[in-house]
Amino acid sequence: MIQYLLNAYVGKSMIDGGLAKVKNDGQMGEEFESEFKVDSNQMKVAGYLETIGSAFLFASFLGKTFTRIGTVMINTVLGVAIFKHYKAGHGYEGSKNALKFFGLNTLSFAETFRRK
Repeated sequence: MIQYLLNAYVGKSMIDGGLAKVKNDGQMGEEFESEFKVDSNQMKVAGYLETIGSAFLFASFLGKTFTRIGTVMINTVLGVAIFKHYKAGHGYEGSKNALKFFGLNTLSFAETFRRK
């Protein structure tokens, strides 16, 4: 039960950011392009991966495969985000959120291989 709540928490947190990236409007789009050297198309792809991965995490109660697909999709985006934050000079403080969700997702992914 805790695993499903964890997946819902990560999914809710990631879907908000994913939808904002897909919309690509206002200050967020300009900030990404200038600070992280990411163009708008790359940002939209990251947003779609986050949004679809979050949907898979919400559906994780249907089976382990949903959890695995969702965590891989989201961790791909989070891994790049962590790298970009370090490269931009933000260090640990800048990438703290991405690291937190990356760790939670990795635990959730590993849990799917445990036999009951």
